[in-house]
Amino acid sequence: MARMSMYQYHAEILLLQRRAAVLFFVLLTLAGLVCAETNSTDVRLMLPGHRLEPGELAIIVNDADPLSVRIGEYYQKARGIPIENLLHVRFRPGRSKLPAKIFSGIRKQLERVTPDHIQAWAITWTAPYRVDCMSITSALTFGFDQAWCSSKRCAPTAVNPWFRQSTSKPYTDFGIRPTMAIAATDFEQARVLIDRGIASDGSQPGGTAYLVSTSDRARNVRASRFPAIEKHFEGWLETRIVKADSLKDKDDVLFYITGKAWIAHLNTLQFVPGAAADHLTSAGGKLTDSRQMSSLRWLEAGATGSYGTVVEPCNLPGKFPDPAILIESYTHGKTLLEAYWQSVQQPGEGIFIGEPLAAPFDGYSLDVEDDAILLHTRVLLPGTYRIYSSPGPIGPYQPTAELIESGVHQEIYRLPRNGNPFLKLVPVTPVNAAAEHRKILPKND
Repeated sequence: MARMSMYQYHAEILLLQRRAAVLFFVLLTLAGLVCAETNSTDVRLMLPGHRLEPGELAIIVNDADPLSVRIGEYYQKARGIPIENLLHVRFRPGRSKLPAKIFSGIRKQLERVTPDHIQAWAITWTAPYRVDCMSITSALTFGFDQAWCSSKRCAPTAVNPWFRQSTSKPYTDFGIRPTMAIAATDFEQARVLIDRGIASDGSQPGGTAYLVSTSDRARNVRASRFPAIEKHFEGWLETRIVKADSLKDKDDVLFYITGKAWIAHLNTLQFVPGAAADHLTSAGGKLTDSRQMSSLRWLEAGATGSYGTVVEPCNLPGKFPDPAILIESYTHGKTLLEAYWQSVQQPGEGIFIGEPLAAPFDGYSLDVEDDAILLHTRVLLPGTYRIYSSPGPIGPYQPTAELIESGVHQEIYRLPRNGNPFLKLVPVTPVNAAAEHRKILPKND
């Protein structure tokens, strides 16, 4: 019998675990609703679907690039993604820029072979990172179009229809498949990134969102909004404004939002699994040949996701992640791909990199009392939810008279017990969480 490498062994164990989990979920999942187990054997609860699921993500590998193939195969097994979601293309790897004409044929091929239920794509190469004036992730998402590029220096571009939206069905609702690159220059870096993203799932991390205001006036344009952001997340997430050119000797970095061409002291930081970090600068998205710090340095330092632009964007805030929306989406249980994509108003020139399905704030738990159930979760948006109940996992589920009200940044809910062991919450009048914090925070121009 051939001996397995360590990564193959690890992937097989994860796959077996995830297959067992999927089998359990099938019994307790209806119409896209996700189930959570309580600390009691007699109660189960299903919450509304709220995030991109592994079966809705397709992985694109470049068969001409052995590293891309290896990363794609590892990710598919590690995440338990159906094998039919592994899509193949072929083109010469390694160039920083892919000509639009070649790209057009590749994307048409992908559109033909991608099933309709697929909501997003993940690519497994670092270069090419650009299609003429667009990033490779935005070109795949929207198709190549000059409207997503500046018509003249410092001009705004077309607007992302998924910006500030709470839906997790971008293809169903908007006809786009947002794309993220699992970017790394060798397999070990990619494996560590993927495993870090998986380790973050449902971990409910206690890290800090660092909003770092630097001396670089041109790149520090997001800092004027930092006080409002800090106030908005008070009581929900530890958020700290730091006036310095870089952080040093921190062991709890969950978000690192800053603006500078180069970031010092990354080797002194410890990033929480699932962390997101980016530096608003012109060429961070030039992953392999930037004259500034490549966004890859964040992933290599321990972050799980980042963003950077591949052509000169100027310092228009709309071309970079809005920290408030990024943090809001991510801390409501969304995946990294969703949170980053929903936070950029004009993403045509920016590349999204990281482990797409990382979701550190997903999940929920139940504490069962004599006459009530205490639900602990961050995933419910503000609004009204009706409780449905059933004697068995398959149903039928019948509506009850009980309604649950969810406020902004609410984590604990008291659910009445009515005798049936299987419960689910169905939204009656949910409110878009992004719209809620839009009322509080200044407009991102």
